Amino acid sequence: MQSFDTNGDFKDNYKFLIGSILPRPIAVVSTLNEDGTNNVAPFSFFTAVSAKPMIVAFCPLIRSSTGEMKDTPKNIFREKEFVVNFVSQPIVDKINATSTELPYGEDEFIHAGLTPIDCEKIKARRIKESLIHFECIYRDHLSYGDQPGQGQIITGEVIKVHIADSLLDNGRIDTDKFAPVGRGAGNDWILCDNRIQLDRLMGAQIQK
Repeated sequence: MQSFDTNGDFKDNYKFLIGSILPRPIAVVSTLNEDGTNNVAPFSFFTAVSAKPMIVAFCPLIRSSTGEMKDTPKNIFREKEFVVNFVSQPIVDKINATSTELPYGEDEFIHAGLTPIDCEKIKARRIKESLIHFECIYRDHLSYGDQPGQGQIITGEVIKVHIADSLLDNGRIDTDKFAPVGRGAGNDWILCDNRIQLDRLMGAQIQK
C-alpha cells in the first residue's frame, strides 16, 4: 500500500477524492442569473443531510481554470433558492452538456437541449426531462477558501418535491424505472443497473 501526504498540488487530492468516493450521486442545480436567464450545472459532491427539515447539500469548488467562484453559488447567494434535478440514464448526454463553461448569461437549457419548466414555490426553473426535482431554499454554507481547488458546502431546505408518476410504487421510488446515474473518476459515469440486497442489521428501519 502506498501513502500520500495531502499538502501538495490540489489536483492530486482531487484525483484521490473522485477515484475513491464512488459512485457519486449528481445534483444538477438550476438557478437564475442576475439578468433572469437560466443557469444549469451538475455537481457530484452532493448528499442528503436531514429528513425533517429536509436538507440537501452540495459542494462547488472554485474554478480551477479562472480561480473564480462558479455561477451557481453566486446565483444562490443572491436569489436564496435553487432546484436540484436528478439524472437518469436516458438524459445523461444532455446533462453532461450542461457542464460546458459557457459565458455568463448563456442558457445551459438551450445549449444542452433541455426544457425549462416553472417551479411552484421558487423562481428558478426545473428540467422537464428530469424525473425528480427538489425545489430548495438556501439555508447556509461553509467556505474553505477562495483559491482554485478549494470548496464550500451549500445547504438547501427542500420545500417541494416533484416525482414522475412512472417512478412511484406505493409511495416509493422504483430504482429500475428511475435508472439513476452516478459519477466516477475522470470521464466515468456509473449506471446503477446491477445491485445486490442485504438485510440491514438495525432494530428499526424507515424503509424495508
